[in-house]
Amino acid sequence: MPETPSPPPAATRRIPRVVGAVVVGAVIGFAGVYGIGALKRGPGGDPACNGAVNLAQKIAPLAHGEVAALTMATAPLRLPDLSFEDADGKPKKLSDWRGKTVLVNLWATWCVPCRKEMPALDGLQAKLSGPDFEVVAINIDTRDPEKPKNFLKDAKLTRLGAFNDKNAKVFQDLKAIGRALGMPTSVLVDGHGCEIATIAGPAEWDSDDAVKLIKAAVSPAAAGL
Repeated sequence: MPETPSPPPAATRRIPRVVGAVVVGAVIGFAGVYGIGALKRGPGGDPACNGAVNLAQKIAPLAHGEVAALTMATAPLRLPDLSFEDADGKPKKLSDWRGKTVLVNLWATWCVPCRKEMPALDGLQAKLSGPDFEVVAINIDTRDPEKPKNFLKDAKLTRLGAFNDKNAKVFQDLKAIGRALGMPTSVLVDGHGCEIATIAGPAEWDSDDAVKLIKAAVSPAAAGL
């Protein structure tokens, strides 16, 4: 799928709650569209992830407003140990963040909703990153490796790590378990690598609604849950 030139970083912070279909073409060998809430739910899996399902049920009432499109986990699911690289080309895995709640996000410069969502992810990282939480935004551009780095730099998105997977295997790995139907895709993961919630499409991640939900996922007791 041809990559289109990235528009200048926009100051607009609002992201539509309902987005149009995004075609994921030959770049990643998959054509399809995403719909809000249209996630495939596979059979239950790892019993060690029952705690993540219980947590999802507790924080479900907070999935409203700017994060109303989140689909909460209803069956125990451990994510694949996604493999990618950091800005220096060093190998990274999702398991490197064990013990932390992580928001895994897949994005690409050719994906317009992704580009619009990145400032919100950067804002969430600025507000909540620390010993208990991290935004791990993984770029899946397959051509010019400098393009996503330049995008982050030009947009002054300094909080996010420049993680990438030039083979887009992370997308295929999540697609295989029904958690990547289009771009962007985000999965909220607990410290054991288990799914708490997933969203197909963008969200206003640095909004009060999102921050409150993430804080509750990180520390439900502190949130009174």
